[in-house]
Amino acid sequence: MTRPRGLRALAIRNPQDFYGGLVLVAFAAIAFWATRDLPGSRGLTFGAGTAPRLFAGLLAFVGAIVTILGVVTTGPSVGRYPIRGPLLIFASVLVFAGTVKAVGLVVATFVTVLVASAASRETRWREAIPWAAALSVFCALLFSYALGLPLPLWPKL
Repeated sequence: MTRPRGLRALAIRNPQDFYGGLVLVAFAAIAFWATRDLPGSRGLTFGAGTAPRLFAGLLAFVGAIVTILGVVTTGPSVGRYPIRGPLLIFASVLVFAGTVKAVGLVVATFVTVLVASAASRETRWREAIPWAAALSVFCALLFSYALGLPLPLWPKL
């Protein structure tokens, strides 16, 4: 059974671009929704919501172009998506947010880097542990000393 001529022209020929473009448009829609209460620009002055909305508009535009390219160009199909990486990166952000006040910036950063390092199957723990220690020291120096943010460095005993 063949499709009518008009529908054949609307077939998705490049699923990766098509669905990737839809994801970009969805992120732009979320950004527009998240900035709905921020004031926009008035005259020549920018409000707090102006730049995020401009970037969201740009993202929506690029997403629409990528989506259209998914219909008009030929490309690979969507393969199996490895969920481990994005899931562990997201988990590392949650770990940091949930532990920074309780255990301090140094320990929270160390644990966060280790959780994020587990996102790759190629992680060598002999390399990840020194990187976690170095980033912990760097974050402590940057955020507590250089920027003066009131974050506890160590757990409260």
